[in-house]
Amino acid sequence: MFRDKYATLLNTPTMLDYGTYLQCERLLTCQKPLNELCNADELQFQIVHQVEELWMKLMIYTLIDVLENIQQQRSLKVLNLMQRVHFLQRMMIQQLDLLETMSPKEYQQIRLQLGNGSGQESPGFRTLLKMPADLWEVFSQQYLINRGKTVEQIYDSEFAHDDSYALAEALLEFDELLQKFRSNHIFLIQRSIGMASKSLKGRPVELLVEGAKHRFFPQLWDIRSRMTDTWGGEYGQVRESISQCPFHP
Repeated sequence: MFRDKYATLLNTPTMLDYGTYLQCERLLTCQKPLNELCNADELQFQIVHQVEELWMKLMIYTLIDVLENIQQQRSLKVLNLMQRVHFLQRMMIQQLDLLETMSPKEYQQIRLQLGNGSGQESPGFRTLLKMPADLWEVFSQQYLINRGKTVEQIYDSEFAHDDSYALAEALLEFDELLQKFRSNHIFLIQRSIGMASKSLKGRPVELLVEGAKHRFFPQLWDIRSRMTDTWGGEYGQVRESISQCPFHP
């Protein structure tokens, strides 16, 4: 009774200006009708993944703006835009937690509705994975080559906490959050279907773990190890315990 009552209200919204502008009539019919859902959690599953695609669309659009502004070395604008990207990434990570409210059995019922589809086919995510290469190429040209700088100089020998460093760290955070999303997605899969099962493509889901190990800006990660090894060689990797120092309480 309640399902039919509220389904009718939801499917026939009063189209005032707000709903017209947001195209709510179209938006709210992008999910299965309530009476066709395989279980009570399928609507949640569809909405979370549709919203993720919308966030990724916004992220891609913003990163295009980032690329254009890096080319012009408009550092403050780039940092502002990257802050938006990072915010979007954190929302995407947090939203995955909602899917963990499903039981494994209920997820299996939803999984049957996907055909052979999987998250690996996400148009937004597949596009995002291609963007770091362009981001690094443009950053490298404008903030390293054109300025006669190296990553080592930015981070260590000529460290000044300048715009080159700030942009490099913004790229690193984008990389880190992208991999945190992948990592959280792996935990979601583990809770839903287990890591030893096969995907809908017939491949073990453990293959996803390999993707989560990837680093899109290895230069920005590797410099940290090289700096630490250099400092260790200079100061000594093994030093006298501070507990033996006379000034230590």
